[in-house]
Amino acid sequence: MQWETVIGLEIHAQLATRSKIFSGASTAYGAAPNTQACAIDLGMPGVLPVLNEQAVRMAVKFGMAIEAEIAPYSVFARKNYFYPDLPKGYQISQFELPIVGNGHLEILLDGEIMRIGVTRAHLEEDAGKSLHEDFHGLTGVDLNRAGTPLLEIVSEPDMRSAKQAVAYMKKLHALVRYLEICDGNMQEGSFRCDANVSVRPVGQQEFGTRTEIKNLNSFRFVEKAINYEVERQIDVLESGGVVVQETRLYDSARDETRSMRSKEESNDYRYFPDPDLLPVVIEDALKEEVKAELPELPDAKRERFKSQYGHDQETASVLTATREMADYFEVLVQKSGCDARLCSNWVMGELAGALNKNSLEISASPIDCERLAGLLQRIADNTISGKIAKQVFEEMWQGSATADAIIEAKGLRQITDSGAIEKIIDQVIADNPGQVEQYLGGKDKLFGFFVGQVMKATQGKANPAEVNKMLKEKLR
Repeated sequence: MQWETVIGLEIHAQLATRSKIFSGASTAYGAAPNTQACAIDLGMPGVLPVLNEQAVRMAVKFGMAIEAEIAPYSVFARKNYFYPDLPKGYQISQFELPIVGNGHLEILLDGEIMRIGVTRAHLEEDAGKSLHEDFHGLTGVDLNRAGTPLLEIVSEPDMRSAKQAVAYMKKLHALVRYLEICDGNMQEGSFRCDANVSVRPVGQQEFGTRTEIKNLNSFRFVEKAINYEVERQIDVLESGGVVVQETRLYDSARDETRSMRSKEESNDYRYFPDPDLLPVVIEDALKEEVKAELPELPDAKRERFKSQYGHDQETASVLTATREMADYFEVLVQKSGCDARLCSNWVMGELAGALNKNSLEISASPIDCERLAGLLQRIADNTISGKIAKQVFEEMWQGSATADAIIEAKGLRQITDSGAIEKIIDQVIADNPGQVEQYLGGKDKLFGFFVGQVMKATQGKANPAEVNKMLKEKLR
């Protein structure tokens, strides 16, 4: 039997406010355990929550960016459950009336654009964190995260493969960073995902029983966890069993999902409107203010890069994948005055490779736009060849010198004197009569041998275009 995968994602984006959603406690990462949880976060008797206006503005900004419905009236509810890291015994969230309604995102995968529906996005507070290491069989509880503002973004079950799910998650990750409403730091838990996965026979309209994989905090883990879970469910069904609706965790060390608990329904949480919080009313004036703050969004920037710089779809998509990458590229074009293609090749090639090798974001690049612009200018004016430029780039990566300083210090200027190049070519031809005879006899591949010998004799400094041109004239 052929099976179809059905995937929906619930993504939690930590909003980039300085204080928590219902209190003035700090949201800064890395503080000592339990030093950033105030009486409001802990639900102590007599305290009352006060809604953080910036969290509301950020949610509205996100809704506008995905062309979603912004609810004029939304309500906070209490989601009741017991867990050691939830001291109040309930989480303040939104249920029936979320702040953001139906919207969509477009993803680009394998050259095709696909629209993924967003069901809703609602504001809620984070819980604390249970710590199981270094407590000798006990569990520690750190409540610093309690009350941290989250935007939970729930997709439609529109994805049919793990690759589509990852593409959607990456697009969402880029968008919240473009909007500057979330730093997207997955290692710190600022951006994490729950994946709802089910399978059904191809052609069947009814959804299969789904499982939820909790707290996935990397794109790689999302793909691996979904692929494992799909295979597991198919094996269960083809063996005559039934898939149980449950919550599962992904063990990256074993590359498997494991059962945590049976999956709760919404009525298990006994949602009811929070009596301490007034409904949220979004007026048109606020929406107009937020709309005016919207930056150029990824899709619009991609289309502009295609028309303004002549990029193809794939190149434009890579360069606009993050706001930092797009900004770096545009400043590089401006400062260097070079062709956009040369700039994009270096940003996506040497620079991206070095950043990946050193696990760095482009914002932390040791080579800033101005220094890289200086290197590209020396390529464009034929001071150095592309091959020597890579050597100069390595030197720049390791230190703070400019391209010009490195070129002068190491004597890397390209030989462009036609007379000097001609003398070297004549000597190479004289030293290799056998190869000349073979080349003239029809072995065209030997042309590369002669180019190599000339470049070797000049230590790679001869202008390659000039070398090729002269050799073709000499070897007729």
